[in-house]
Amino acid sequence: MKRISILLASLVLLTVTAFGQQKKIYTHTGVEVIFAFADVEQNGTDYGTPLKFTPVINIETILNGDLSSHLGLFTGLAVRNVGYIFDDYYDFAENATYQKKFRSYNLGVPLGFKIGDLKKLFFYAGYEAEVAFLYKEKTIEAGDRIDQIAEWFSDRQDIFQHSVLVGVQFPKGANLKFKYYISDFHNQDFVDATNHKPYEGLNSNVFYFSFNIMLFRNRKPYLFE
Repeated sequence: MKRISILLASLVLLTVTAFGQQKKIYTHTGVEVIFAFADVEQNGTDYGTPLKFTPVINIETILNGDLSSHLGLFTGLAVRNVGYIFDDYYDFAENATYQKKFRSYNLGVPLGFKIGDLKKLFFYAGYEAEVAFLYKEKTIEAGDRIDQIAEWFSDRQDIFQHSVLVGVQFPKGANLKFKYYISDFHNQDFVDATNHKPYEGLNSNVFYFSFNIMLFRNRKPYLFE
């Protein structure tokens, strides 16, 4: 966590300094359609996860700073619905296996750079810090939902999530992104009302591919030029 904090502070300082030196600043707002999976390990056993398709709610407003026609920086603000499906969740308290659907709504701040022809095809990469403000969990048995949880700023997961991202912007406005969450999705020390730790031994790191529409495409006048 200390290394992440140092990295974040350095990126913030670099971004603020660079934005103050560049010539063109503009914003865009886009949406992304997420196809999510997770690296899951429960009590020493690795599991694969099925695709979690999330077309809503994923909205992002980006502040771009172009240093030149081939190099730029970006930051912004995003609201994102991210999570995963786990078909083999083992509940030690009940000695039973269920399907679980986990997700959270996050408020994120990305910091990154883009390189290439900024009016046509270019690549980008960065880091994003997110605050998980709404946690949701569904328990499925034999195809039927038997339990559902929805909590604001829940102790069931790590409130602060950290991720790295890479992507490519295509000339006509389409965008492809890959993102990996460094943070564990769950808080393994969480204790529920029955004095049970439901996520103890459950390590899960979400990753996803997403298709984005109109990201990094300036359709408005420059804020500064």
